[in-house]
Parts: sequence; structure tokens; C-alpha cells
Amino acid sequence: MAGNTMAGDKCIECHTAVSPGMVKDFQASEHAKNDITCSTCHGTDHSTAQDYKKARLPDEKVCAECHEEQFDQFAHGKHNFGWTTLNAIPGTHLAPDELIEGGRGCGGCHNMGIRTEAQKKEQLDKGYRYQNNSCDECHTRHTFSKKQALNPRSCQQCHMGYDHPQWEMWSSSKHGMRWFAKQNGDLPESAPAPTCQTCHMADGNHANETAWGFLGVRLPLPDDKQAAADRVTILKALGVLDPETGKATPILDAVKAVRMAKLDQESWQKERDKMLKVCSQCHSYSYAKEQLDMGDSIMMKADRLMAEAIETIAALYKDGIIKKPASYPANYPFLLTMMHTNGANWDKDLDKLSYIDQVLVQMYMKHRMRAYQAFFHVNPDYAYWYGWNEMTKDLGEIKELAKSMRAQHKK
Repeated sequence: MAGNTMAGDKCIECHTAVSPGMVKDFQASEHAKNDITCSTCHGTDHSTAQDYKKARLPDEKVCAECHEEQFDQFAHGKHNFGWTTLNAIPGTHLAPDELIEGGRGCGGCHNMGIRTEAQKKEQLDKGYRYQNNSCDECHTRHTFSKKQALNPRSCQQCHMGYDHPQWEMWSSSKHGMRWFAKQNGDLPESAPAPTCQTCHMADGNHANETAWGFLGVRLPLPDDKQAAADRVTILKALGVLDPETGKATPILDAVKAVRMAKLDQESWQKERDKMLKVCSQCHSYSYAKEQLDMGDSIMMKADRLMAEAIETIAALYKDGIIKKPASYPANYPFLLTMMHTNGANWDKDLDKLSYIDQVLVQMYMKHRMRAYQAFFHVNPDYAYWYGWNEMTKDLGEIKELAKSMRAQHKK
């Protein structure tokens, strides 16, 4: 029996004193019930407190030895691109290491993704051992509970806050309210109460993906001329298109590699159709399509405000009022440096941070995200007050700052 096996396990004996919480988690797991021992995942090289670094910290491939189907699904989903995407964004390399490899800041969530051996070595060389497995982001070690991973609160640890407050939007929406009501016994067991997993991991499929993706841009361009021009302006500020020629830059290759944006109608439509199928489990197809189309529509309107802000600041670059940071790919606003608008390492050129560019990043990464994501998560307050209204305020601030900067430049 598992209990008898654990009673004589030297790992359990030692770690009961050293890290009792970890042992309790393991003892509650399906692994323990099925005689999966510590050495199955961690190997046998570590046996004393002094040689703890010899313990293998298992990656996803170790999980795949038993969970091959889930591993294969995950490998084809967008969570698998978390780490690669993070490292493809210039702002990542300007922030302190602790916010990336250290498991806090962006790296606390974006460590998800099957790493190459070179990527693993790079982390180890920096002294970071522990963010080596994506599976335990949702199935937290050492219980690795499926039930816990199905709880929408498991998504909350990453999908919340500044640039992607999906938890806040869902939990205060009608969908979320029904889930909480059902937990309290205020709705019958048979009542629909959609969670994150219901919509984004239908039938437990780990290959989760969305139609619009994180950046909310895609190809082909819309038929409407103004909407098309606005999207081109945003793609220029993302560094994907050259501001002078309008041609694709090497950054587009990075976007393609991690499927950060849909680059053809077919791939976008595939994900939209999947979501419509999920929505149609509770709603009529026509109603669901109407609601999703409304989200597409508000995005075009939000992009009108966004492009106006970008063009206002781009004119300051062109007129020499803002000096191009050396690392920027063009003499143009560059959203992917995040708040490091001097384009330099976190401790360099701190007197050259461009505040008007920081307002622009806030408009794109915080408020534009809320304006359109709230439509897809059915949250009225986020759509207007936390999204659209704040974008309008950002644009007003950018216009006023530009006017003041021009007046100051003439003196």
C-alpha cells in the first residue's frame, strides 16, 4: 500500500522535518495513492541536505511519460509560448533579472513553455533552478490536483492585473456571478456556470488559444480604410512594420514564431468558430455571434483612439522634440519596451525616460486591453470605465503633453 511505502521512504522521513508542507501535499496526491515515489520525478542522486542540487527538478517531458496526451496538447497551445514570448519582447531585457528568471514579475507567469536545453542552461547559469516545469503552474506541486486546476482561481494567479485582468472581468461578470452562486448552493447543480476552463480549455484540451491573441492585432487588414490605416499605425508602434516603408521587420518573424497574432483569416476564423461552438452550448448561435462581433467592432473604435495617440507622439519624434533612444528600431514610438521608454537597461539613462511614451504604453497595454477584452468577458464596467473612458483620458493627456512639449521646444 502507498501508506506503507511512504512510511519507509527516506525522502518522506527527511522532508517531514525540512519541508512538511510539501510532504502533506504529496501525501494527498494521486501520485502517492498510485505508488509514484519522490525518485520517480526527482531521481536518486540527492540523499543529504548538502547535495540538494543533485535532485532532478522535472520538466514537462517527465510529466509526459505518464500524461502524453496532455503534454502533446500543451505543446500545441499558446501557454507553451509563454517563456519564448517573454524573451522576444525587448522590455524583458531592460528589467532586473529577478523580475524574469526569479519567478516574480513577468517571469512568475511567463515561465510557462517547454524550454530548449540552451534555455535551461542559461537559467541555471544565472542561478535559477526552480522554474523548470509548466505543468505545476496550474497543477501545483506536490498535489498536482486536477480538481484544483479546474478551479478558475487557478487562472487568477496569472490572468489578472494591469494588462490582462481577465479574472477581475470574469469574476464580476454574469458568468462569474453564476459560478460563485453555484458554489454557495444558490443555483442547482445542473445550472450552467461557465469558468475560464469551460471556454478556453473545452473538454480539458490543453491546447488553449484565442482568436485575437494577446496583442489584439491581426492580418489581413480590415476592409474599412480608416480601420486598416489605424491597425497599420499600431503595427508600426509594435515594431512589426517599418514606419517609413510600411514593410515587415524582423520582429514579425518573432511574432510568427510564437503565434502572438493571427496572420491570416483562416487561423483567426478557426479559433472564432471554436468559441462560437462553446458559447452555443448555452446561447443561440446568432446571439453568441452578435456579442463576439460587438467585441470586434469596439476594438476598431479603440484602435482609432490608439492610432491618433501614436501619430501624435510620432510627430514629436519626427520633429526632433523626442530624441530616438539608441535601441529603438526606428525614430518612432515603440510599445514593446514597456515603461522603459529610454530604451536602456533599468539602471541606465534614467533622466531620459519619455513620460508621454509611458502614457502611450499605459493606453495600449492597460486600457485598450480592458476596452476590448471586457466585451469578450461580458463585463460592462471594465468595458467603459476601466477601458474606453481611460483610453479617452490617455489621449487627452497625450494631446496636452504634446502641445506643452512643442511650446517648450520653441523657447
